[in-house]
Amino acid sequence: MSGPAEAPAPDETETPHPVTGLDDVVHQRVRLGILTITHEARRVEFGYLRTQLQLTAGNLSQHLGVLETAGLVEVEKGYAGRRGRTWITLTAAGSAALADEIGRLKLLIARVETTETPED
Repeated sequence: MSGPAEAPAPDETETPHPVTGLDDVVHQRVRLGILTITHEARRVEFGYLRTQLQLTAGNLSQHLGVLETAGLVEVEKGYAGRRGRTWITLTAAGSAALADEIGRLKLLIARVETTETPED
């Protein structure tokens, strides 16, 4: 009877595991959702994001603040008629960070799909 498969010994020439490159600012579920929806829409209204992500206004505002501080989104306040509106756009850095995150997630998925797991 054989034991569980062991991980190979670390090789200093080996590239780091893809999980080590995940960005905590981007990877958080809500922020990843904000970046993804904003990427799809190019410019998105605050209320639309709030509804799509099922968040409170305060929670969404906090996450937008993190992304804005990191330079990944721009937040623009204005008016549509007499109603105040807030629009969010993805910056070039935000687009690059999202693409990098998606690339790393694809690498992780590929590793999982190609790794054989021992049968119990």
